[in-house]
Amino acid sequence: MFDLVLKNLKLLDYSDGMSIAIEDGRISKISKSSIEGDKEIDLNGQLVLPGLIDPHVHFRDPGLTYKEDFKTGSMAAAHGGFTFVMDMPNTVPKTNSYNAFKQKQKIAESKSIVNFGLHAGYSTLDEMEKILELNPMSFKVFMDLETDDDLDRIFEDISNLSKKPIVTVHAEKRDIVLESTKKLAEENDAISYSYGRPAESEDASVAQAIELSKKYGVDLHICHLSTKNAMELAISNNVSFEFTPHHLLYDNTAFNEFGTLIKTNPPLREKGKNVTIKDLTESSMIGTDHAPHSLEEKTRGVWDSSPGIPSLETVLSLLLTEVNRSNMDLSLIPKIFSENAAKRFNLENKGFIKEGYDADLVVIDLNKEGVFNIDNFYTKAEYSPFDGLSYKGKATMTIVNGEIVMENDILI
Repeated sequence: MFDLVLKNLKLLDYSDGMSIAIEDGRISKISKSSIEGDKEIDLNGQLVLPGLIDPHVHFRDPGLTYKEDFKTGSMAAAHGGFTFVMDMPNTVPKTNSYNAFKQKQKIAESKSIVNFGLHAGYSTLDEMEKILELNPMSFKVFMDLETDDDLDRIFEDISNLSKKPIVTVHAEKRDIVLESTKKLAEENDAISYSYGRPAESEDASVAQAIELSKKYGVDLHICHLSTKNAMELAISNNVSFEFTPHHLLYDNTAFNEFGTLIKTNPPLREKGKNVTIKDLTESSMIGTDHAPHSLEEKTRGVWDSSPGIPSLETVLSLLLTEVNRSNMDLSLIPKIFSENAAKRFNLENKGFIKEGYDADLVVIDLNKEGVFNIDNFYTKAEYSPFDGLSYKGKATMTIVNGEIVMENDILI
């Protein structure tokens, strides 16, 4: 007898009417024939996919927990079908020392209801060497905050570490952003923000990151890539990158509808320069850049409002809606949400539905229709540009390490 058996389900690579047996947090058996378990759940033909993996979240814990914390953030993740998240280091204190990294690990272990990894911030060579002992997902470099000389030094230092980590980058060129923002400082229309941090700043920064990674032999990954030129540059140089849902679904004219609620870095791009849903391929990866703020922080005007959009509870349904509209193929969903991130960030036994792999799963009703309502979300954020939008396709159950953590919008 197995701990849990999911029956009468659909798998993409199998026929309908399949069963999955789970024992000790692992997938023990996948079968067309009947399996018995201590607990059995009939899924009535719903689709089961690998639990979603988000390589890019901001849970604001420690130091900024009025925006989000590891409990509410992980609840939002589970609600959206995510079973693994990777948290960014720009908390208070920054996660750029051994002690700060260790502290955040303890916080996450005590609060998170999904699996997690932590990105580290860059620091001195000695401190980064210590952080390596704690297995960071990457070292994150915010290129928009650094001079060219400092960036060269940071990449060189990382290349001298005893183990070669992944380096994730926020790619916007500092000088271009400062100059463009200064020119537009008197503008009051929200769309001005997208020209204050223009597409050219990202294109130049991605080119610089690729050049530095080649110079120093660094393993590079580009966060929230938003321009077609930068995408083509990354692809031609065999550099991995991630897309956000907001960059795929909106161009900068959305500022006219949502104002500063849709402000984020990098900002939404001009039509023609922006990436779109059509740019998704089998090798693509989704990183939500889930970045909550208080509502007051989002409404301080064009230049003073905080940049960031919460997306964990909307992104799967948004893209399933695109599948239902025949704008993308269903077979892309497990690749862009699970498989590619698991492979890129070396997550052992995750990202696939295979016997012996961790029982991290999401159950999906492709026909479930509804309207996003921020009041029903688990994030602390009180805003979303997707609030009030209709969708078709939804996560109905999330299973983490063989345990059901979400069922029909209820966190268990």
